[in-house]
Amino acid sequence: MEDLQQYRDNIKTAYLMAEYDRLAKEIVKNQELTAGDEGMKELVLEEIKNLEVGQADILNYIKSITKEETGLAEEIKSLVLEIRAGAGGEESSIFAMDLAAMYRSYCDQKGWSFVLTDESRSESGGYKEAMFEIHGQGAYDDLRYETGVHRVQRVPATEKQGRVHTSTASVAILPLRASEDIKISPSDLEITTTRSGGAGGQNVNKVETAVRILHKPTGLVVKSTAERSQQRNRDKAMTILVAKLAAEKEAKEVAALSAERKSQIGTADRSEKIRTYNFLQDRVTDHRIKQSWHSIEKIMAGELEPLISTLKEKIPLDHSSKEE
Repeated sequence: MEDLQQYRDNIKTAYLMAEYDRLAKEIVKNQELTAGDEGMKELVLEEIKNLEVGQADILNYIKSITKEETGLAEEIKSLVLEIRAGAGGEESSIFAMDLAAMYRSYCDQKGWSFVLTDESRSESGGYKEAMFEIHGQGAYDDLRYETGVHRVQRVPATEKQGRVHTSTASVAILPLRASEDIKISPSDLEITTTRSGGAGGQNVNKVETAVRILHKPTGLVVKSTAERSQQRNRDKAMTILVAKLAAEKEAKEVAALSAERKSQIGTADRSEKIRTYNFLQDRVTDHRIKQSWHSIEKIMAGELEPLISTLKEKIPLDHSSKEE
């Protein structure tokens, strides 16, 4: 028997599965009628046949939707990785930097490019927030499940009394597609330029190359500071803005579907805690599938393949369940 639960759990096919299940109940009712009335048997069997055809049509349509989603995930080769420190003060910014290093190592192993686009440092040198552009075959297909809140439990290097601290950092994965159905009016944008901070030579100090774009209708702000030319930073910032607007649009659509079907569980939005890194117990736990892995040092060094392959197998596209 084919496992249909994955289609019930997928926000994009759940409504179709509801109809599929309704037809299944109708089939059972009709089968009961055949046992009670021989005179109606032929008529009822014909009705059952029609219901089964309807079920088959729905299932084929569901498979076409999920196949299209899989193809899209494999097709997208570029993405933006955004990491922000959360609760936990300086330790959260250090954890954010550790996560960035983990993803960089994984990308190096896969042969993907990993380029810093913008960063904001804390007093300890960690990341308050950082943005990276990743490019490579299968990059989005592998990393799409990393969106959400990551939690760490460990004794920070700055802790003098040996107490365990709990800190968080949020991760967002924004796919960069060749074209997006996002229309942006120039009048909706406020573009400012500044001198890039940090190392970079005389060009950085004398020329306003850093670009900041405010999308006035939504209040979204994006920055690009890594490139040496203003135009390249402007182009990169616009690409990131389009990706963010597309993600916001999709999130609203998913939220609308969820409101209509309250039985649905979770949408993988970044407010959900998806994973805990417990250093004392040498354990990484993904709460969506309730599975743990050990050898945390290796995982933090970029050995993410066991986690990613399991997530791709167990979580339907565009859907993650909440921690209970």
